[in-house]
Amino acid sequence: MPRFVVEADGGSRGNPGPAGYGAVVLDPATGETLAERAEYIGVATNNVAEYKGLIAALRAAHELAPDAVVLVRMDSKLVVEQMSGRWKIKHPDMKPLAAEAAKILPRSQVTYEWIPREKNKHADRLANEAMDAGKRGGQWEPSGSTAVFDRSAARALATPPVSGPPGDAAAGAAAVRAALAASAAPAADTLFAEPAGSAEPAAEEAPAAAPATGTGWGPDLGAPATLVLLRHGETALTPQKRFSGSGGTDPELSPAGRRQAAAVAEALAARGTVQAVVSSPLRRCRETAQAVADRLGLPVAIEEGLRETDFGAWEGLTFAEVRARFPDDLQAWLDSPKAAPTGGGESFATVTRRVSAARDRLVSAHAGRTVLVVTHVTPVKTLVRLALGAPPESLFKMELSAASLSAVAYYADGNASVRLLNDTGHLR
Repeated sequence: MPRFVVEADGGSRGNPGPAGYGAVVLDPATGETLAERAEYIGVATNNVAEYKGLIAALRAAHELAPDAVVLVRMDSKLVVEQMSGRWKIKHPDMKPLAAEAAKILPRSQVTYEWIPREKNKHADRLANEAMDAGKRGGQWEPSGSTAVFDRSAARALATPPVSGPPGDAAAGAAAVRAALAASAAPAADTLFAEPAGSAEPAAEEAPAAAPATGTGWGPDLGAPATLVLLRHGETALTPQKRFSGSGGTDPELSPAGRRQAAAVAEALAARGTVQAVVSSPLRRCRETAQAVADRLGLPVAIEEGLRETDFGAWEGLTFAEVRARFPDDLQAWLDSPKAAPTGGGESFATVTRRVSAARDRLVSAHAGRTVLVVTHVTPVKTLVRLALGAPPESLFKMELSAASLSAVAYYADGNASVRLLNDTGHLR
């Protein structure tokens, strides 16, 4: 039985806007490209284009070998989760496309894996070539493609993990819930674990799917690394809503902030789920972390990557003061994650790279454990945004109170699940 890796992507310049998709079929043993597909599809949304890319990839694999076992790799969490059976499909534009994709090959032959965008460059490039062709009034031609694939990445997929053959990722919601339930252990997080029967996010509902069997290459759904994200308690600057990053005065907790730290310490001690404490190097976080760690009998580790954004010349100012003094710089910062605050501050793009690296270190060091991460507004929002696959502008659309708790679980297959956001119940 042949094995293929297929990668697909779709994009829309406007969402909805001019859209196209790209798809590629690869031999995982050699890394060779076996088939490429790309098409300009007119005006559509990103999600429609991504589904169109999936359909084209599966059809290309079917044409090569109808009995092939196929691993689908995409950077669209929506498509991966819906086609894996973990999320329900509500949108009327998505339902017929998902149904069409599901009919191309038997579901026992197909599994799905989410990959970050930087690992989906071949399909992404094909999708952009298709959109470029549409802009010129034509269609994509294989002879004009410049897409290049990292063959070593495909070859690495040919070897199953040393722990044994993985399960079938397309087994559906029932299998996912069973795997999650089986992974629970006495030391596992109970507050931040997903309740039985709610493995899907609220925005999408999981379909009633029977477990499937097969020889798929499913992800590892063992116990996740759960990062419980605690924003530090108040400082004197917090109630005044002043920019307070890593380039300012490094304020201590105010009396109110110390009370908040004590309250969250009691709440986490009562829940008994935190197994390690990690903190930003800034004073307000270290003080908050130490209050919790003392109550839990744990040491505090410092992670430099968790520090707040350096707001440059804006440090200590209110939003209104920044708008009055630096209106053009502020507007640029609001418009683009690559724009930095006045005076050599950090852009959100820079902070994202730093926080992502810190996240990866923590997840690697604490696989299967629950870790309290004491940090700041921007790092918490960034971690939540990345877990959701949300755009950078979503940073401005999340509320995050002082001493609030959020939580994200990270699985070994690269998927993440946001389990809590801005919980302040322990402060009431």
